[in-house]
Amino acid sequence: MELLANKLRPKKLEDIIGQKHLVGDNKVLSNLVKNGKIFSMILYGRPGIGKTSIASALISELKIKSKFLNATTNNKADFDIAIEEAKMYGEMILVIDEIHRMNKDKQDILLPHIESGLIILIGLTTSNPYHKINPAIRSRCQIYELKELEVSDIIEGIKRALKELPDIEISDDAIKHIALISAGDFRSALNILEVAYYSSSDHHITIEDIKNINNKAVFFHDKDEDGHYQVLSAFQKSIRGSDVDASLHYLARLLVAGDLDSIYRRMSVIAYEDIGLANPAMGPKVMAAIHAAELVGLPEAIIPLGVVVTEMALSPKSNSAYLAINEAVNDINKGCALEIPRHLINPSKDYIYPHNYKNDYYPQEYMPKNLKDRKYYHKKDNKYEANLNKLYEEMRSGK
Repeated sequence: MELLANKLRPKKLEDIIGQKHLVGDNKVLSNLVKNGKIFSMILYGRPGIGKTSIASALISELKIKSKFLNATTNNKADFDIAIEEAKMYGEMILVIDEIHRMNKDKQDILLPHIESGLIILIGLTTSNPYHKINPAIRSRCQIYELKELEVSDIIEGIKRALKELPDIEISDDAIKHIALISAGDFRSALNILEVAYYSSSDHHITIEDIKNINNKAVFFHDKDEDGHYQVLSAFQKSIRGSDVDASLHYLARLLVAGDLDSIYRRMSVIAYEDIGLANPAMGPKVMAAIHAAELVGLPEAIIPLGVVVTEMALSPKSNSAYLAINEAVNDINKGCALEIPRHLINPSKDYIYPHNYKNDYYPQEYMPKNLKDRKYYHKKDNKYEANLNKLYEEMRSGK
């Protein structure tokens, strides 16, 4: 029997749930279909938010020969066959799931055919393509990030799905509960709905029925349906405020929700925004903990993440570098990026090489003339920055 999630796979972009920044009136993907043209692209985002559905809808509307492969499970021979089929038809849309796992052999096979237009690639990935995908592939593709689905999006999708389940009766509370426990994963929501339908003798489904088949806690949402982001905000503010217990509490809520990607992103930001120069070793430590968590997966991932979050909360804090770069960017946005001093432009006989002088320092102007004496960095009162600034002043004074 075909699963409900597959049965409801959209045939048109207008049937896609969410992703209004890509699909709809005068939006990029809808305009491509309207103009009958498609280019290689990478769709990335969390599981269950519409990557495969968008690929399927594009193929269905454009009516171009297509093939679906998985970078992990399909071997080199499968990719060779796809290319030969593309040559027969003149062009082919090749959808590659988990494209971030595609090895070099498969990449080398595809690259010239993507370049020539024989293969139109649609890569699907849950990983950030700027970090995980080979630059040679990436540079040949447009990259589109899919946004997390709102609870209202999933409720809308569930109500559409009810038409495929004859004689179903389900309360609004039960529908909303399914949307909440699916945590932004529409495929998961449909699977819960289908299990509830077939496990009920009379197809009458209440919120208690849903809780009996899936007892996942809905603690990270609130009545405004944006609690997930509030937990992430509370997580960062607790670490920033050096409350180790609250930091671990909100980490636990995110871990139980299974949202590792959001944890990784937020921890990386905190390490550099809130801890910064007070403890610069924290950035590499966070990256190491994230790598360990990815390596072992849940549930063991909680161990390295718990350790590093504890240290982050206990660490001294400084946002001096964060404020400094923001000021610099603001100046650029205001049009302050004027001519670079000529002695800094190669080749120049007027440039003084600092390493030839005491303390590897020689006073010369580095800022554009209109920003002379502009200061972005303002030190904070913590041990590391105090030592750093002491060494800096000694270097400049020639001691």
